[in-house]
Amino acid sequence: MKRINFNLRIEHLWGLIVLAGIFIFMNTHPIRPHDFWWHIAVGREILSTGHIPLTDIYSYTEAGQAYSSYQIYWLMETILYAIYKLGGPALVVFIQSLMITSAYAVLFMICKGVSNSWRMAAMGTLFAAALGLNDWNVRPQSITFLLASLILLAIYAYRKKPGWGWLAVFPACMLVWANSHGTFVIGLALIAIWWGQELWTALIQWIQHRSSIQLKAVLAPGIAFVTSCLACLVNPRGMGIISYVRSLTSNSAVQNLVTEWAPPTFTNLMGAIFFAGLIIGGILLVIDFKKLSFYQVVIYLGFGILSLRTSRGIVWFGIVMAPIVAEQLAGLVEHYKKAAVQPMVQGGSRIINMVFVALILLMSVITLPWFKSALPLPSDKAGLISSETPVEATAFLLEQNPPGRIFNAMSFGSYLIWAAYPEYQVFADSRIELFSEKVWLDYFTISNAEPGWEENLTSYGVNSLMLSVSDQEPLIEAVEATDDWQLLYRDQVAAIYVRGN
Repeated sequence: MKRINFNLRIEHLWGLIVLAGIFIFMNTHPIRPHDFWWHIAVGREILSTGHIPLTDIYSYTEAGQAYSSYQIYWLMETILYAIYKLGGPALVVFIQSLMITSAYAVLFMICKGVSNSWRMAAMGTLFAAALGLNDWNVRPQSITFLLASLILLAIYAYRKKPGWGWLAVFPACMLVWANSHGTFVIGLALIAIWWGQELWTALIQWIQHRSSIQLKAVLAPGIAFVTSCLACLVNPRGMGIISYVRSLTSNSAVQNLVTEWAPPTFTNLMGAIFFAGLIIGGILLVIDFKKLSFYQVVIYLGFGILSLRTSRGIVWFGIVMAPIVAEQLAGLVEHYKKAAVQPMVQGGSRIINMVFVALILLMSVITLPWFKSALPLPSDKAGLISSETPVEATAFLLEQNPPGRIFNAMSFGSYLIWAAYPEYQVFADSRIELFSEKVWLDYFTISNAEPGWEENLTSYGVNSLMLSVSDQEPLIEAVEATDDWQLLYRDQVAAIYVRGN
């Protein structure tokens, strides 16, 4: 048997450092409150009743209102709840770490294949990670990053060495995607762009050489696209999934109230990182413009425009551009290497490299969620559940059980749905599209203590308030300036008031 001798070099450490960095970051990233908790509450409802809810039961402002999102997220909601029930927050964080790291590990494989360089593969993956880290909170969307990476892997692998087995990846991924999150159209778009590339190539060859069209090259992505579209229809809503996506993207409340849907700006970190990535990607493409392909141009322009319109597109721009960035960087480096007098690559000491690997793996182990409490982390990273989650305040609320309806900070709604239902229903929460424009106007009138805030609370039958200390300061000041409300509880996160007698 031939002995395999793997020579560990410095360049190999690049990929390991990037992927281990993502894994370590995710291990120390707590569960944030905005979406996760209501999703697993729905998962609990699905598994306990055997049915996907069709209407809202968690709020009193929209009780009984049809809410189709449950049918879109149902698969990941049940999986997330099952994970939480099996191992609590620690297992949830660990599975999230594996899922996100796996997505970028697949991207690294693609980048390595197109660049033939560990360094450039690491740079492409780092490019994607920098643009995506703001979207790594625990929620159903997390699975879609892995699915998108697998679809990209199948596209690049098939183009390099056609094999009909790769075509099964597309409908399989889209079946899971369409039952987990509304961004499934991203996957279809990637397949469609690949198909467009093959059609464009066939057309150019026919025009330039009058050669016959390679039917297999054109037929394969067409089959992938059609079977993927059919797979997307295997969901609780069937064809209604199309109207769901249309209604969500045109919902004024979502567009105006969710910061993720707003266009990026230079005034925040992620916006600045995106614009830097957009410029870098454009420069890399222009430098080698003679070799530009239809696929590269459409990917850059299509996902660039998407990201300019909504910040939710930034993570996808990073993912789809990663292989292109790696390939273009590799070509640029190769060009300058040929002009260099001295070789640029040094392998380094194998022993020292192995020590670095051991240290990286050790850090990956000691940062696992089960050991997190022993780590000296800053307050915003400490704990498995984010410090902004009103865990103690909710426990106090349930213990004291003040009567009547409660007005809550929107950011608290998700956790209240999980921990306080059915004792309490929420006024509003992060299911933005569920609530009418009137409810949101009333919410902001009350939260900002604008004229009529007390009358609004009375009209909704509110007898208790659970307010965010950081986000609802005007209302807290107005409440404390009156004799109508009594403070029951306050910590660094939340304040609870009840109406006086």
